[in-house]
Amino acid sequence: MFRTFAVALGLAAQLAGPSISRAEEPVDTARAIIQEQIAAFLHDDAETAYSFASPEIRGKFPDKATFFDMVKRGYQPVYRPGNFAFGRSKVVGDQVIQEVLISAPDGKDWTAIYQLVKQPDGSYKINAVMMLQSAPGPAI
Repeated sequence: MFRTFAVALGLAAQLAGPSISRAEEPVDTARAIIQEQIAAFLHDDAETAYSFASPEIRGKFPDKATFFDMVKRGYQPVYRPGNFAFGRSKVVGDQVIQEVLISAPDGKDWTAIYQLVKQPDGSYKINAVMMLQSAPGPAI
C-alpha cells in the first residue's frame, strides 16, 4: 500500500510540475528581460536597452537615442540603480506586472512597476514603467 501511495504521489508531482513551471515561465522571462535592460543601461548600450521596448513605446520614442535620453532624464534610478531586487509579480492575461525594488545611487529607495506585454511572436516587451518613491524603512 505504501508503495502504491508513493508511486501515485510521484505521478501527481510529475503532472503538477510542468503546470507550475509554465505558470512561472512568463515571470521568469519578464525578470530576465528587466535584468538585461538594466545591464544595458549600466553599459550605456542604447541599442540593446531599446530592443526590449514594446511597439507602443517605440511609437512614442521612434529611435534608440530619444528613448535612451528619456530614460536618463526621467528614470534615473532604473538607468543607474545602486542595487535592485525583484519583488512581487502578477500575470494578467498576456501581461506580466513585475515590481522591482531599487536603491538609487543617491541613497533613495524606489519601486519600479514594470508592465510587460506578450507580443504576437510570443516574446515579451516592456510596455510601461511606473516609478514610486518608497518610504524609508526603520534604521538597521
